[in-house]
Amino acid sequence: MYSCVDTFLDTPAGPVPRVRTRRGPGDWAGTALARLGITRDNYVVSPGLYAVGTPDAASPVIVTANYKLTFDVVREDLAGQHVWLLVLDTRGINVWCAAGKNLFSTDEVVRRIRRAELDKVVSHRRVVLPQLGAPGVSAREVRRATGFSVVYGPVRSADLPDFLAAGQKATEAMRLVDFPLRERAVLIPVELVLLWKTLLLAFCAVFVLSGIGPHVFSFTEAVTRLGGFAWATLFGVLAGHVGVPLLLPRIPFRAFAAKGAVAGACVLPLLVFAVWAGAAGAAGSGGPGLMEWVALGLWTVTISSFLAMNFSGSTPYASPSGVEWEMRRAVPLQALVVVVCAFLWVFAAFV
Repeated sequence: MYSCVDTFLDTPAGPVPRVRTRRGPGDWAGTALARLGITRDNYVVSPGLYAVGTPDAASPVIVTANYKLTFDVVREDLAGQHVWLLVLDTRGINVWCAAGKNLFSTDEVVRRIRRAELDKVVSHRRVVLPQLGAPGVSAREVRRATGFSVVYGPVRSADLPDFLAAGQKATEAMRLVDFPLRERAVLIPVELVLLWKTLLLAFCAVFVLSGIGPHVFSFTEAVTRLGGFAWATLFGVLAGHVGVPLLLPRIPFRAFAAKGAVAGACVLPLLVFAVWAGAAGAAGSGGPGLMEWVALGLWTVTISSFLAMNFSGSTPYASPSGVEWEMRRAVPLQALVVVVCAFLWVFAAFV
């Protein structure tokens, strides 16, 4: 059983685990590993009913996802409260993303209410769902199937105590959706860690392309030319994976692909300086030619644009349909530019 469970409460539906409202060392270690992408895909808690404090039949029922990062934040924010916590099986995905993937859904809410035998545990017929889960849930269908009414709580679980104290009524501030710097910054490490396999494949492919020339293949040329690609990739990653989330509200355009392209364009002067400095320090190297410069610039902007789109599913600014619309238009264009880059990179060796 999880280290966050301290005991079990007897209920008419059977024993229910009670969770602590403070994270222990194991929880913090798990959080760090998940943020680094090491345990991200299986960092879950078992779905079902949990207790916070010493709830009774009249206590409210709070619904959340089984992604443990979400679960930990919610139970901490409920410190001092006496509530039931109904955890849905969202396959280890947070509420906002799970709602978009139809995992935080009407069917799952109905299923968990029935399996927990919630009608035996509480005397009322009301469940509190997070506001960001609303896109995936039909309150009318839940009530028709279970008899439980759905009340949408605040955007942030930190507001739950005030929401409950006010008779389950949310203020305008509680309904406000934002995406502050701190929340954007914590997404960066996991995105960087998950990128290494893709980058390894890209470097292998470019190494081969860099060696192609009049003498069929030159290992020396492949190594020499790979340096420019490495700089272009580094600046593209920094622009798209670091610059975009940190400066999100300041970068023009609504589409993440466009934001990434702008960020990539902004680092091009740094790319020119780094590549030229490297060429100046390498004996016998005249630096990239015009075609290679164009290829490096296009690659930097394109990789930044593509990587920036990874954050579209993490921000409440975007909708599932909006993300799909953007990707259908941006990805083919990005793929075309990559093909152009490859052609220019290879052709440059023959002129």
